[in-house]
Amino acid sequence: MDTAYISAIAALSGSAIGGLTSLAASWVSQDAQARAQRLIQDKNRRQELYKAFIEEASRLYGNALVTNEVEIADLVTLYAMVSRMRVISGLPVVKAADAVVVLILDTYFKPNRTIPELRDIMKGEHLDPLRNFSDACRDDLRQFRPI
Repeated sequence: MDTAYISAIAALSGSAIGGLTSLAASWVSQDAQARAQRLIQDKNRRQELYKAFIEEASRLYGNALVTNEVEIADLVTLYAMVSRMRVISGLPVVKAADAVVVLILDTYFKPNRTIPELRDIMKGEHLDPLRNFSDACRDDLRQFRPI
């Protein structure tokens, strides 16, 4: 075989391999960037949902302590948030959210609290009814930390 052919084939093979390597590296890089972007969006979506749930549940719990009048629309909003969590969150978060909803409902059926009773609650262990939920959310969001 003529050396010119060998040189030409080697040059073409080198160009093809170099082009394929560049294409593969670009594809892997784009895929990693897209995956990282999806993780950031998922984390942000969860954070916003958890924040909204904490705010709404806190408001309803405070309301349940001082009144027995339930706004059904507010409870439906809370249930909708829990349902969204069932889709995007882990089981510990959902169980903790369910426990918060049960606590709120149970509190509505208890006698209204007076100001001195509220002060005693704030001094006791029942100050933070969302503690387990917050802990579960923090654990859930840890999966999005960079390695």
